[in-house]
Amino acid sequence: MPAYQKGRLPHQKGNEMILERFYPDIYAESAYGIDYAKFYEQGFRGILFDIDNTLVEHGDAADARSVELIGRLKRIGFGVMLLSNNKEPRVKPFAQAVGADYIHKAGKPGTANYELAMRRLKTQPGNTLFIGDQLFTDIWGAKCAGMTTVLTRPIDKREEIQIVLKRYLERIVLRSYRRYCAAAGRVYLQRDDREQGSLQNGGKTEKNGGEKAHEN
Repeated sequence: MPAYQKGRLPHQKGNEMILERFYPDIYAESAYGIDYAKFYEQGFRGILFDIDNTLVEHGDAADARSVELIGRLKRIGFGVMLLSNNKEPRVKPFAQAVGADYIHKAGKPGTANYELAMRRLKTQPGNTLFIGDQLFTDIWGAKCAGMTTVLTRPIDKREEIQIVLKRYLERIVLRSYRRYCAAAGRVYLQRDDREQGSLQNGGKTEKNGGEKAHEN
């Protein structure tokens, strides 16, 4: 199981208890800086990824970095699935390029296709990781499906207007999450593991630090 600690702090106010349901289990700088081998050592066997603004900028084709990442995860032993709300003409070519299975028009945050993805990977919520850049679709749906969640910073700051509006609401949740992390002595924003160590180090890399991710 992951090394992070879940649970409510005794002094949390009612509104923060409401926002807590949207907190990610881990908040990371990038999908490319995570020490996936440590997750495998802890028993995780499946990883679901969002595509746009998680692996590449919105609408971009698969690049060398995304191809290398998916290939490396498969060599470690993970089953990998792409879970996107986009249409198949967008999702299928990307999935073929990186060598991963996919579900398009996934209807996130509805849980049906998270559950379908786990069945196809032959994994369970307890050993499946979800990685995405949006709290109210990617992360909320994965949490409702019982999965461990990693929120990443969006790669591209230029986004469609409906997503920009969601980012304003995300800031409210992330400010609450920052306070929660400070009170619990937990890391708020996990830096690139290749530079600053493991995501699973119990909060010893960077704690609160005043970072305002999704707020740049």
